[in-house]
This record gives sequence, structure tokens and C-alpha cells, in this order.
Amino acid sequence: MSKFNQRPNDYTVNREGMPAYAMADRIKLVTQVLTSFFNEQKFYGDNSAEMELTIRRVIRQDADFVSRLAVYARREFNMRSVAHVLTAYLAREPEGKPFVRRTVRGIVRRGDDVTELMAFYLSAFGKPIPNALRKGICDVFAGFDEYTLAKYRGGGKAVKMRDIAMLCHPKPADEAQAALWKRLLEGRLKTPVTWEARLSAKGNNGKTWEELIDSGKVGYMALLRNLRNILQAEPGNIEKVWQTIEDPEAVRHSRQLPFRFLSAYREIGDMAGSRGLDALESAVRAAVSNLPGIPGRTVIAVDQSGSMSSFLSRKSSVRCCEVGMMLGLIANRICEDSLFYTFDTTIEKYPLTSHAAILETCMRHSAAGGGTRMGLPFEVMLRYGIRADRIIIISDNECNFYGSRSPSPVQTLADKYRQQSGSDLWVHAIDLMGYGTQQFAGARTNIISGWSEKVFDFILLAEQGAGGLEETVARYEWQ
Repeated sequence: MSKFNQRPNDYTVNREGMPAYAMADRIKLVTQVLTSFFNEQKFYGDNSAEMELTIRRVIRQDADFVSRLAVYARREFNMRSVAHVLTAYLAREPEGKPFVRRTVRGIVRRGDDVTELMAFYLSAFGKPIPNALRKGICDVFAGFDEYTLAKYRGGGKAVKMRDIAMLCHPKPADEAQAALWKRLLEGRLKTPVTWEARLSAKGNNGKTWEELIDSGKVGYMALLRNLRNILQAEPGNIEKVWQTIEDPEAVRHSRQLPFRFLSAYREIGDMAGSRGLDALESAVRAAVSNLPGIPGRTVIAVDQSGSMSSFLSRKSSVRCCEVGMMLGLIANRICEDSLFYTFDTTIEKYPLTSHAAILETCMRHSAAGGGTRMGLPFEVMLRYGIRADRIIIISDNECNFYGSRSPSPVQTLADKYRQQSGSDLWVHAIDLMGYGTQQFAGARTNIISGWSEKVFDFILLAEQGAGGLEETVARYEWQ
């Protein structure tokens, strides 16, 4: 029996006004953090203000948990803005202050993390800057070399590296560091030789890109995001780009969220030919190659309803429904025996093999529309006598039962399936939008959230009794 997700007594309604379970504050915060680019619209509106209220509540209850969540989100799920927000609130709330310095050291992975963190704090709370935040930023600022200070100096940003030095007053370790910081304040740092600077100086053309590609100085994310520009420039060494994109070590080191490959796939379209599209597919396979296999029979159900149609951010070309489809296809690849369904007002089964192309299939089958009848997979399983060890449901949880007001969440259908089938299946519910309610609760129920393939790590952990995502965050350690 599950020890970590006992059924709550608190019933509520979701954004559609339909029955749901209220989430406990800690798991609610996890779902909000791992499914949000801060200050971005979702189908049911921007939930950033609600997230801020949850952050404050959890800090007052368990500031250590919020600290660990900030670093976990930044390091494991590669999410930046929400990690900055969590850290700023820790610095603001009295209960959070003892955890700020370690949190800053944990979330700063590159130079502009400190400028973005300070920019959010000043825009949200203004001055004065808490001493704990100053000290935390001074800790990491002291480790920046001239290249980092110059590369992330700030340009037209609201907060620049120079501002950080003036606001936080770090103490130099020696005369060399004092001289370096003096050059920063006086605007005399050496201009770093970056690929962006070389592209700007020499022009966005085939010859320049050939030189940049040969130099090996264009990072993985930069290659992925500039594929269209590169292809339009027609460099003669494009094969080197594809070799880098599909290299398993480069993929793992880059830590890209899976939907980044889908975004690139859509962006380049027919420009890349089969070689380029195959390279992106190989990259996705490399990204999920280390995921543990899931034994037994698994039903995979992906929500493709209208409320899943919103873009992840104003700059993104990827919709929530496409992230859901992609995660479903990844699950299909790692499950020993799976049945794959998509649902909205109706439900449809897809006859996929475990080797189905993830990106191509996702592009073909990710259109969203209709209501959200999350009970349909259970109804199908009951109707056709399907016995399964688990069901993985990928959704925003905004069930509307399409006009039929059920007296309880979809959990009742899971209970009915267990009783009638004799199969005590696990329910793994992957939340993609973080609206703060859940449809399942109780024993053998596992609430997960996020857009990363890492969500699948928590399926076997939960089934083996090792705890779920919330427990993993609570135990998270870093150096």
C-alpha cells in the first residue's frame, strides 16, 4: 500500500467547476513549479499569482523543502525562471532566509542566473536587498572569471553584472580579483570571443557558419535553436551539425527537455531532408535511452482535449498537447507491453509498436479539441476486460465530464476497475499544467508533474515503495 499519497478528505472543484481533490501544498507547489514558465499564459490563464501564494505558504511550513525544490528544478529539470522566483521568495520571507545562501549556490549554473535573480527580486519587492541574498550572490560572483563577467555583462538588460557588483559589494580575494572587478565597473573588460560575436562581425552566411561549426564552439542548445539559420546559410559542413545533434554523449550533456527537439523538428521541416530529421529523432532516442524499462502491461492515455491547446510560452511553438503526446510516445518506447490511447470527448486507440518514430508520430497526431473525459480509459478497460498492471494518464486534469456532473472525481472509476477486474493497478497521473487539483488519490496512486522524460523515473520508484516526486525533492542533495 502507498504510504505517500493517502486519499485526502478535501474535495474541491477544478477550473471547469467539476469535482476534484484539493492538492496538499507541497505537491501543489511541485506541480506548479515543474509545469510553468513564470508569467506565461495557459489555457485557463496565468497561474503565477496562485503559485506565489503557494510558495509563501510552503516557505512558512517548510522552507527547506522550497530550497531543495528550487535547486531540483534548476539542476534536474533545467528550469530557470521558476528557480529564480523560489529563491527570491526565500530571501523575502523570514522563515526562508537561513536557506538562501545555499539555494543561490545551487541554482546558479551560468552568469546570467545572478542578474535574472536580482532582476526578479527588485521588480517584485524593490530595495533593500536582504543580506542573505547579497551574501549568496557574493559567494558565486567570486567564482566568475573575466570571460563570464564579460559574456553576461547585461547589455540592455535591467540588471547588469556591473549592477550586481555595486548592489552586493563582494570583497575581492586578492589584488588580481580587485583589478578585474574594477575593469567591470569601468566597462573595460575584454570582449569575449563568442560564436555570437563572430557571427555578428562576419555575417550570417555559409562561410561564417562553416568556420563556427569547425571551431566546435557553438554549444548544443545554440545549434538546436539555430538550425533554421544554419540550413538557410547552406554551410558545406552541415554533416558535422547532424553528427553533433545525434551524438548520445552530447545529447545527455546538453540536458534538453524533449519538446526542444520537437520544436526544432517543426522549425526546419523539409529544409533538413531525411538526414536532419533522422538526426533529431536519434537525439530523442538518445535522451531516453537510459530510462529504466517498465515491466508488465501498461495502459497509456494522453489527453488531447481543447484545454491542452495552449502554447508553453509566448515564444514557444510547442503546445501542451504535443508535450503530452511526446511523453506518451516515450512511455510507449520504454514499456514492455503497452496499449496507447488518446482521449478528449471520445477515445481512440493507436496501434503503435515500441519502435514508432517519436517526433514524426507526435507531429501527425497531436491536434487538440473536445472536452476532457478522463474516465474514458477506465471505461474502455472495463468494457473490453483489459487487465493492466498500471495506467499512465498524461493530462492537465481539467476534467469536465462533458456536461455530466459526476458526484466525485475520476478516482471512483479507478476503484470500480480494481474491484471488477481483480487487478490492483497503479495509477500514475502526470500533470502537465499545474492548476492545483488532482483526479486521483489514495493507495497505489502516484501524482507526477513536469515536461521532462525524468517523470518516468518516478513510476518504478513509487511502485517499489521508494516514494514519489515530492519525497525525492524533500531528500534532494547537491554539491
